[in-house]
Amino acid sequence: MTRRDWISAPAIAFAAPTKQSFTFVHVTDLHIQPELRAADRCGACFAAINRTRPDFVIAGGDLVFDALAVPKQRARLLFDLYRDATKRIEAPLHNVLGNHDIFGLYTHSGVLPTESGYGKKMYEDRIGRRYYSFDAHGWHFIVLDSVGLTPDRLYVGRVDDEQIEWLRRDLEAAGKSTPIVAVTHVPLSTGVLQWMMPRHDPRRIVVQNASDVLELLHQYNIKAVLQGHTHICERLEYRGCQYITSGSVCGESWKGPKWGVHPEGFGVLRVAGGGITWTYQTYGA
Repeated sequence: MTRRDWISAPAIAFAAPTKQSFTFVHVTDLHIQPELRAADRCGACFAAINRTRPDFVIAGGDLVFDALAVPKQRARLLFDLYRDATKRIEAPLHNVLGNHDIFGLYTHSGVLPTESGYGKKMYEDRIGRRYYSFDAHGWHFIVLDSVGLTPDRLYVGRVDDEQIEWLRRDLEAAGKSTPIVAVTHVPLSTGVLQWMMPRHDPRRIVVQNASDVLELLHQYNIKAVLQGHTHICERLEYRGCQYITSGSVCGESWKGPKWGVHPEGFGVLRVAGGGITWTYQTYGA
């Protein structure tokens, strides 16, 4: 098994010692592409991540830009670029599916739904499972696919019924006392819609059936939900759970900070004493 196979695999049990405290990184919305020096700037971000010496890294979706609207050759190039670039990350890497990681969804891509790799299949073939869970030092991490596809070939924020049933079983297996972190690309809870100008379709900004997901999570020891998609830095707290959106690597699509106020960076999360704290770190994009 290669390092990449290990990274892309679902949860695997290792006999590693449990730590009372550990650190991991949540890095999201990389939007890697050949243009705008994006690969070099992602490399600078990865170097900064390595300096934090995390136990592992979670890449929170929109790994590439943009598989939605391009032909197969370009989409393959983007995923190859991402896989090559992330070899620089020294810690184990867990990936999350984002909307820009879905191949050929938009009709102007020229891709037919019958084409191999269409939709989420290319991501699954080249990166890994679209939803899964893993354990680390006594904590349970749940990675969700929060991108729903519509019949008219658009996307909305949604966790599908298949996942809801899987999530129910996964939580039961984890148990009531295990601390849990859920990871999603499209937010389950955010105040971003009140800040957006111009306004955006809320169906594409927030998970529309978030209450179904949260009803399950809050029956267990959920400590944090890590989110991406909006490119802003945000932390909300409700019922003892933190909803953390860790900005973005690319800022305003590689054209400076998001809205001029949310700099490019990543989240550093430290677990100690049964609690979890988040700080945002820039890397000098």
